[in-house]
Amino acid sequence: MKFSVFVKKLSSPRVKRRLKIGLSAWGVAILISLIFKLAYNIGYFKAQSLINDKNAAIPITRKVLTMESAQRIVSGALKEDPNNPKTIVNKIIDNNQKLSTIIIENNKQQRIGWIIDLHLFFTGDLFNDNGYNLTEAMAHQHDIKGNR
Repeated sequence: MKFSVFVKKLSSPRVKRRLKIGLSAWGVAILISLIFKLAYNIGYFKAQSLINDKNAAIPITRKVLTMESAQRIVSGALKEDPNNPKTIVNKIIDNNQKLSTIIIENNKQQRIGWIIDLHLFFTGDLFNDNGYNLTEAMAHQHDIKGNR
């Protein structure tokens, strides 16, 4: 088919009208999709900025176990007088918010103690996932004899 025949068929009024309708429909569909995409992007980025502003406004504070707070936790757990405790916290080995390791002394005998979530105190064996005794490891590392 020659190009002149093709142009001649496109120039008929019926074909022109159908082309205008078809191209208009495609144009409207593309315009609507661009508007939706733009509105989505504006809303998404505004929501992200609100989340970032909210996260920036919240100060990240990490509670730290001090010698005084460790002594209060130990005295409270052992039901001792907090002003004159029999068991004294000598050293905080690992100051972690979830699990802190401390060295306590009672009657000149040192032991390893554990404080969980800055409020629960216990002495005894603590094992990791592989079955390794962490209490004995800490006692050996800090030269504490007779940890039991």
